[in-house]
Amino acid sequence: MKMDLMSGYKGVVGLVFGNENSSNEDRYVERLLDRISNGKLPDDRRNAITELQAVVSENKAFQLAFGAMGLPIMLGVLKEERHDVEMVRGALETLVSALTPINHAKGSSNEVQPDLMNTDLLSREEESIPLLLSLLEEDDFYVRYYTLQILTALLTNSRQRLQETILTIPRGITRLMDMLMDREVIRNEALLLLTHLTREAEEIQKIIVFEGAYEKIFSIIKEEGNSDGGVVVQDCLELLNNLIRSNASNQVLLRETIGLDPLILILKLRGSSYSFTQQKTINLLSALETIKLLLKGGSDADPGKDANKQKNKTALVQKKVLDNLLILGVESQWVPVAVRCAALKCIGDLIVGDSKNLDLLASKVLGEEPQVEPALNSILRIILRSSSMQEFIAADYVFKNFCEKNADGQAMLASTLIPQPYSVNHSFHEEDVNMSFGSMLLHGLTLGENDGDLETCTRAASVLSHILKDNLQSKERVLRIEIEAPMQSLGAPEPLMHRMVKYLALASSMKSKDGKSNNTSGNSYVQAVILKLLVTWLADCHNAVHCFLDARPHLTYLLELVSNLSETVCIRGFAAIVLGECVIYNKSTDSGKDAFAIVDLISQKIGLSSYFLKFEEMHKSFIFANVASSFTHRSFSRSSAASMADIQDVDENDLSENKNTDHPILASILDSYFVSSVKRLEANIREQIVEVYSRPKTKVAVVPSEIEQKSGESDGEYIKRLKAFVENQHSEIQDLVLRNGTLAEDLAKTGSSFQSEQRVSGGVERLQTETLRRDFQEASKRLEMLKAEKAKIESEANMYQNLAGKMEADLRSLSDAYNSLEQSNLQLENEVKALRGGRLSTIPDVEAIKDKAREEALKESEGELNDLLVCLGQEQSKVDKLSARLLELGEDVDQLLEGIGDDAGAAEGFEDEDDDE
Repeated sequence: MKMDLMSGYKGVVGLVFGNENSSNEDRYVERLLDRISNGKLPDDRRNAITELQAVVSENKAFQLAFGAMGLPIMLGVLKEERHDVEMVRGALETLVSALTPINHAKGSSNEVQPDLMNTDLLSREEESIPLLLSLLEEDDFYVRYYTLQILTALLTNSRQRLQETILTIPRGITRLMDMLMDREVIRNEALLLLTHLTREAEEIQKIIVFEGAYEKIFSIIKEEGNSDGGVVVQDCLELLNNLIRSNASNQVLLRETIGLDPLILILKLRGSSYSFTQQKTINLLSALETIKLLLKGGSDADPGKDANKQKNKTALVQKKVLDNLLILGVESQWVPVAVRCAALKCIGDLIVGDSKNLDLLASKVLGEEPQVEPALNSILRIILRSSSMQEFIAADYVFKNFCEKNADGQAMLASTLIPQPYSVNHSFHEEDVNMSFGSMLLHGLTLGENDGDLETCTRAASVLSHILKDNLQSKERVLRIEIEAPMQSLGAPEPLMHRMVKYLALASSMKSKDGKSNNTSGNSYVQAVILKLLVTWLADCHNAVHCFLDARPHLTYLLELVSNLSETVCIRGFAAIVLGECVIYNKSTDSGKDAFAIVDLISQKIGLSSYFLKFEEMHKSFIFANVASSFTHRSFSRSSAASMADIQDVDENDLSENKNTDHPILASILDSYFVSSVKRLEANIREQIVEVYSRPKTKVAVVPSEIEQKSGESDGEYIKRLKAFVENQHSEIQDLVLRNGTLAEDLAKTGSSFQSEQRVSGGVERLQTETLRRDFQEASKRLEMLKAEKAKIESEANMYQNLAGKMEADLRSLSDAYNSLEQSNLQLENEVKALRGGRLSTIPDVEAIKDKAREEALKESEGELNDLLVCLGQEQSKVDKLSARLLELGEDVDQLLEGIGDDAGAAEGFEDEDDDE
């Protein structure tokens, strides 16, 4: 049968690789397998398996041929020849070679990968996984080592199937956990295996935790030297992160059993703190990911997530985690950028929504006397001065979370924004720790006045937008800040808002002059952040809108920005939002600044339909679509460790292909709250503009006194005044008709586009509904099949259970019968021994025998007499019944009975005479 299977696969290599000569590999592998399975000499079989391992490890063709033919034979060796250690070693090493990819020369992307095919074939063998797990109990080192390598390869390529199988094997996970206490090489291989095994497998995660995983993990980390250790520490932390990722119960066990002290110990810098190898960087990033997972609290679907997250925060703060994070993220200048960014994001997660932690961060001071400064000042310095865009984003994330629903904190930061004279404001050295938070921020906001440093100004504007968000008091306070001009001859001081609009226009002019794609993307980032600040500032603040409209060029510039097709979609959309805020939050009554005048300008310069279209284009842009996933955390593994450790900033040269692409960093700066706010504003803007546009510019009140002729007024003057009044009303009516026509046209265009989109979306929805309906039907059928199969299995189980009970009862009765036979046999043997030991010449007692016979005859006669008496009694009862019946019928019973006894006596006498004769 084996040879038939092999012949069926003959030539498989030639079919896959397209090589006519590759059938030679098939035949060669077939001969080696025949020697292994049918050989008579042990040495010859061992040599064959060694030769097979060598060719499989070096050539894809041999690797594929072996997978088609050799897997059953190797499993047979492992199962039937456990006593021959060398054969078992050779079989396991050959399997390792068959599952390991060979990368001597890179082939085409669609080329068959023999290692993946072999992995799939081996994982589908029913007995393969239990057999491999049983080999972990062998004493031989190499047997256990190769077995772990095979299991790791299977988990790498067929993880879900292996996870389901291992869960069904008794003590399967326990055997794997025992390998962590084995020799170092096997322990390290077991760690790698467990990291694959625990990914997205909640049940396995819980079992491993109950097997004492936390104690073993931190014991190994401590033994290896914490963050200064090698890749083993990384594997331990990856396993730890798999155990607690989206698993609140495992986080509780970690917090309440072993505690968080060992984790905090990994974050502490020891020895030469300026010495950071790549492996140490990766280890610290892994430990910071553990902190991040604890601060997340578990899966979003877990109802106890928030409570668990709060308990994790409390426990971490008690262990002084904030101090360690500030050292890694802010204080130590030797820490790699990747670690600083991760630590800053952990600080942001630690303080968000927690008033105690917010106050704790606000009270922290860094440095040593006398060079000490508040931690918030140090983080702001990073924002303004860091050369890394990723570090700016991470530090900005701290301020975003600090100001989130923290009105007191926002007011505290805004109170430090005190304008200084130009000479004083620009005389500060950038490293002067005596600068207040507000002075440093204002310095950054106005730094671009002379040297055109819009980058620093933009970063400061991002921080200012967090301070102003949803805080009317802070908006009003900052609105009163005025910035002095470099020289008094250049004009009077101007509001800070006007300065920000000036920088916005400067960024546009720099882009239009240069025209290069690099500067285009960079300045689009500058424009977007400043526009975000204006959107935040103007929201629900009438005085801010009034201040913005005080300068007539502001409105003109915004109208040009919205209609400029060379700008990016987000820039045009943000500018349209700012224009809309000037309508819905406008309380001005001045002609030219009121809401009606602004709507009139939008209609004339842009057109309402084109204006509303900017919102739709903005929502469909890549940046808006990816805001929700910009901070989505991807899992940290060996494969991604090196790339994440070496954080690279965005390469703007990649944007040169598309001149109209928004800067990719905007996906990190624009948070989901801002996007939802923009959507709410858009709905209000549409409604308010339609309302303003549909009503007359001035309310004409027909006053009777104006119609009546005044005293002393001549008839000609009266007629002329009435004529002017009618003409005025006519012009108002014509204006309203024109506006209503334009509005109807815009609405018609919008309606037609909406209907077309609705038709398209309706077709898509119908297609999706039909697909879902088919999927539901298939799932229902599959469910019914599973139910029927389950009922069948249950009936078979009951039948087998009854059969087992019956067999057990039969076995019990057979056992009792056997015991009875044993006793009888023993009794007979004793009687035989007694007879053999007696005297053969003994004469039996004849009299005793006669007496015994007489007694037996007497007993028999007494028994027969008793039977006869019973019969006579029965006959007498019958006679009595018959006599009673005859009496009832009127018969004379005595007469009938006469002579019956005589007849009987005569008969007896006759019989006696016959006997005498």
